[in-house]
Amino acid sequence: MLLLVLLVVGAGVTLALWRPWEGGAAAAPQPTSPGPSGTPTTASPDASPSASSSAPAPSESPSEAASPSASATTMPVCSSGDVTVSAVTDRDSYGAGEEPRLSIRMENSGDTACAINVGTSAQSFTISSGTDVWWRSTDCQTEPSDQVVQLDPGQTVSSVEPLVWDRTRSSVSTCEDDRPRALAGYYNLVVSVGGIDSEETQFRLR
Repeated sequence: MLLLVLLVVGAGVTLALWRPWEGGAAAAPQPTSPGPSGTPTTASPDASPSASSSAPAPSESPSEAASPSASATTMPVCSSGDVTVSAVTDRDSYGAGEEPRLSIRMENSGDTACAINVGTSAQSFTISSGTDVWWRSTDCQTEPSDQVVQLDPGQTVSSVEPLVWDRTRSSVSTCEDDRPRALAGYYNLVVSVGGIDSEETQFRLR
């Protein structure tokens, strides 16, 4: 399953990939010394929302990219105490046949720069209706990869290329099969990146 792919910039080398993050998150610098990588229950249609959570506000202007002279071996790893991860949907309600577009936003509210793995191996999107998990982005993921980037103090970055949910129930055993369609009702999106989870963002399918 296609997730987010990052532009990699390190030691003057740029890979030919599109840039799915806004805000200028820099690839975390590397050391210079050489060296040798069960079945879910049925969702309740039109269930009352559990906890309303609106989509995050537009990102603030980011700070300048981090200095490439910093050492990745000494840079602290981003923690939930410093970085806030938000789950973002492109709208609050979707008509019949409209597919939700899902994104991630991260903000470093700490006082120091930190490194975080934002690669596909460290990302997950989970959609649930009440306690019933309907879809996970990792259920049919292939070839996950790591990508460590640096977040400066006050910097906010957002994914540009959204992940589209086809409104079906996911399962590791049905990756190539037809899947049950999601019922009308309220759903919650939670994302995780680099080991940091977001709060729920709620949306509605009609």
